[in-house]
Amino acid sequence: MKRNYFLFVIPFLFVITLFTGCHSKTKIGILMDNTSLERWKKDRELFEKTAKDLKAEAIIKVADSKPDVQLKQAEELINSGVDVLVVIPCDLVKSGEIVKKAHAANIPVISYDRLIKNSNVDYYVSTDNINIGELQADYLSKISPVGNYALITGPTTDNNAFLLHLGWLNVLQPLIDRGDIKVVIDDFTDFWLPDESYQIMKKFLDGGGTVDAILAGNDALATGAIMALKEYNLDGKVLVAGQDADVNAIRNIVAGVQTITIYKPIESLVYATINAAVKIADGKAPSNMNITVFNGKKLVPAILLKSQVVNRQNIKMTVVSEGFITEKELN
Repeated sequence: MKRNYFLFVIPFLFVITLFTGCHSKTKIGILMDNTSLERWKKDRELFEKTAKDLKAEAIIKVADSKPDVQLKQAEELINSGVDVLVVIPCDLVKSGEIVKKAHAANIPVISYDRLIKNSNVDYYVSTDNINIGELQADYLSKISPVGNYALITGPTTDNNAFLLHLGWLNVLQPLIDRGDIKVVIDDFTDFWLPDESYQIMKKFLDGGGTVDAILAGNDALATGAIMALKEYNLDGKVLVAGQDADVNAIRNIVAGVQTITIYKPIESLVYATINAAVKIADGKAPSNMNITVFNGKKLVPAILLKSQVVNRQNIKMTVVSEGFITEKELN
């Protein structure tokens, strides 16, 4: 009788062990705004690779910049039983509803790259976006401390647009107050897309406006502005700053029609996020959340990584040497 008992119990325990081992793999739900821009395609690839490297599973959904779609996708991931949600919010305020629904199911939320405002979001991983704006404005204003400046920021649904704008003014305001710099365009866009900055600059130039420097919220907006400048044979004659170190932007820098871009450590951002998610799912607090950022409701534990300027002189020493872009892609 005892022998038959062990013959039954041992295979049963083996099955239980297998089931427990499969279930222990961390499931990370990742809600992306969109992947239409080069930068976000890289993030997606890195999310998948890094999760695999850390023995986790990344379940990615893309909302195509539609907040209502993103909320529905969040509900699907919550109902599927993910351990952690990583959110790149379509809307800095509306995404707070995602946090509420996740918390109702005892699922922690990491806000990635963009801060979810006025919510109880658990963690925030991003770059120092005020500093990025300061880097852009400082570089251009050192070359052109006097003249007409255009500020084309990004959508108001993204907290980063406000942070960039604040960084620009931290540098430019003393020069504006002295009358050395005049801001001739100061616009937010609906999306981070080139056509919007193209239309803004074209309208301004068609009206006879003159500009010496353009601060663009990202490389796509910088590209749109350059397209408008080209129609007036001003490409290469006006300073242009972007961010994200897109391949097209680096090519524009090599060609002399874009002055700088900002290289953000995306690989490090993704690793910090996935690593934090795995620790959180295991009941541990991420050890590298060493600062807090106020989101309008609470101080959110955060990681803010530094970025760097990429210009014509240091392309090989930055984005190429770090493998972000290959020399072949520049040709």
